Amino acid sequence: MKNNNGDNKIIGAVMVVGGGITGIQAAMDLSEAGYYVYLVERSSAIGGIMAGLDKTFPTNDCAI
Repeated sequence: MKNNNGDNKIIGAVMVVGGGITGIQAAMDLSEAGYYVYLVERSSAIGGIMAGLDKTFPTNDCAI
């Protein structure tokens, strides 16, 4: 969020639980809205189910 000087202003802090595609998008949206975001994921990598689709559908023949 920009103030009158054009600087970014942090308006608060939030925690997003879950680093899947929805959690990542929520974190990005909140960050762009001016919040300081903590993204918490229980596994060692973010991306959730979407991160493994290239192994499940190596030819990209899926209907998602």
